[in-house]
Amino acid sequence: MIHDALAIPVINIKGIGPKIAENLAKKRIKTVEDLFYFLPIKYIDRRHVSKIGEIEEKQRVNLIARVIRYKSLFYRHARKKGFEAIVGDDTGQISLKWFQWFPQYLKNVCKKGNILFLSGEVTRFGATLQMVHPDITILDEEPDAGEHAKVVPIYSEVEGVKQGALRKIIAQVVKEYGEYIDSVIPAGIEAAEGLDTLRSSFSLLHLPDDYLEGGRTRNPFLERVILEEYVTFQSALLMRKREIGSEKGIRFSSNGAYHNRFLRGLGFELTAAQQRVAAEIDGNMTDDKPMNRLLQGDVGSGKTVCAVLAALRAVDSGYQVAFMAPTEILAEQHYLTIHKALEKMNIPIVLLRGNLGRERGSVLEKIAEGAIKVIVGTHAVIQQDVTFKKLGLVIIDEQHRFGVLQRKLLKDKGLMPDVLMMTATPIPRTLSMIVYGDLDVSLIDEMPKGRQKIRTKVYTEKTRDAAYRMVEEEVKEGRQAYIVYPLVEESEKMELLNATEMADHLQRAVFPSFKVGLLHGRMKAEEKEEVMLQFKSRAIDVLVCTTVIEVGIDVPNATMIVIEHAERFGLSQLHQLRGRVGRGVHPSQCILIAGEKKTGIAVKRLKIMEGTTDGFKIAEEDMKIRGVGDMLGVRQSGIPKFRAGDIIRDMDIMLRARKIAGALLDQAKEEDTARLKCIISERWSNQLNFSDIA
Repeated sequence: MIHDALAIPVINIKGIGPKIAENLAKKRIKTVEDLFYFLPIKYIDRRHVSKIGEIEEKQRVNLIARVIRYKSLFYRHARKKGFEAIVGDDTGQISLKWFQWFPQYLKNVCKKGNILFLSGEVTRFGATLQMVHPDITILDEEPDAGEHAKVVPIYSEVEGVKQGALRKIIAQVVKEYGEYIDSVIPAGIEAAEGLDTLRSSFSLLHLPDDYLEGGRTRNPFLERVILEEYVTFQSALLMRKREIGSEKGIRFSSNGAYHNRFLRGLGFELTAAQQRVAAEIDGNMTDDKPMNRLLQGDVGSGKTVCAVLAALRAVDSGYQVAFMAPTEILAEQHYLTIHKALEKMNIPIVLLRGNLGRERGSVLEKIAEGAIKVIVGTHAVIQQDVTFKKLGLVIIDEQHRFGVLQRKLLKDKGLMPDVLMMTATPIPRTLSMIVYGDLDVSLIDEMPKGRQKIRTKVYTEKTRDAAYRMVEEEVKEGRQAYIVYPLVEESEKMELLNATEMADHLQRAVFPSFKVGLLHGRMKAEEKEEVMLQFKSRAIDVLVCTTVIEVGIDVPNATMIVIEHAERFGLSQLHQLRGRVGRGVHPSQCILIAGEKKTGIAVKRLKIMEGTTDGFKIAEEDMKIRGVGDMLGVRQSGIPKFRAGDIIRDMDIMLRARKIAGALLDQAKEEDTARLKCIISERWSNQLNFSDIA
């Protein structure tokens, strides 16, 4: 476990009073160990500082200068605002200029008398030397001659604490408590891997003896600290996978009437990828080890068929199935998709939602008796007052890792079901190996035969009428279309088109000779089902809807989708929505109508959507734009918030960490494993539930 000395609260450190401790806490710095992980964002090399009187145009230099004055500027010819500060040393003066600036920040930095450390390129404006947008740091005091010969770490700003004071506090901590830093990686593996010690790496990051790259750029000592975090994380995943694999699970029947009947009645042949995945799932389920598998595939690749086959394997063996989605709307969509197939075979299925009213008691009783075989709902299905007679399989949609992270809750109920997770949002293959390292991963990497390529084009509000004409042409050809809006009803806070008003407008003014329908999340399940039946039977030509259609809707005759205010949707959601078309034999189109007010990131997302229909490429770009945590959802995805590492930048270190973690666990004695479990629990207890290994 982590040494007690590293858990000492920061308020017990010399130089830190209650106010500073409070401000450090805002940065999540509460203990001595947290100060070690408060890593510099950059380094300043004060060994090479020029005098203003010596510098020339086109040089990149470091300067130490005192602020003389500042003023705001306005360039009439360019209609552009600016900010200028004049600084000087004992040899001359230079102008600093900014054209993209935050007034209050620069006014604070450029107060008269402030001493600044400046880095930048020297240019000339008329007769005056200047630096435009220099890198700038406030110094507490004019450094003496010794300070010039140092490489100085710069930390992110802590309210009420100057950089010099912060450096002294951290330097003191590194010197006094460095001996208590210990690695989870044994000395033998450290030597075999050619690794520096964790202790020396922390020391050289905070007290560098040479210039280091900082910020988003790696250096060898930062890489060692990142590796430590990643090895601990990968050890947790591997320990969980090994311990779950050592438990006794359910051995399901390898044959079954429902399973075989469903396959015969499909009306189409499974793709080679679906057959491979179904075999992988069957292999798990007919073994007596608990299944812990992720089913990953692009929109429309046929994951639901594989999930239903797994569910029928469990029902054939006399077990119940819980099918969970992260929201009630998505749960309803899954229910609408699968209940017809099950009801044809007289398999009792229920949608367990929050508004069942008086029915709830009798539904729960039937579940407890085992009369209902398949239960669809949110994760509340296996919590609260729901009791199963014989739960054998939990299917979890959209990266919702409830079944893994809280498996202990099921064990406490005396249950050890197989767990199958699905994601319709592909994530890069290497990343899935890392994030889902405690799972077996199945990948459907092939689309069903006949799936059409979807042509995607971005339109503006000014060209909306052209999009409507395209919809009209499609419907006249006997096809159908979706028009998607971000809101159900008018909002006072957002000036966006909404589905309810637009359905009426489109029916009256745009498509008077067609049948326009309306579908949104606030409708009752029975109403939604009725609308979808009408759409599938072609009684509705144009379906106006919200994102309620993004999962589980399959209408092969729908060949066009128009998405209004497309700039407000994320890549994953746009890709899911686009996947509602292209399911039949006819070419399909996706029109993204973007509003005038859109950010640079929104423009980038729309260009990506125009450029590719490959879910894995889209996922790669989504990850670059949003980062892994936002893309997958940190709490649901199993990714902790790392203190030093960045998964996108440091993928190579994560792969190395997985190899080291495997070697570590292979060599670990019982006391080593116990220590590692304590470290995992102490480090991530608030972010991840590792209760099944702790």
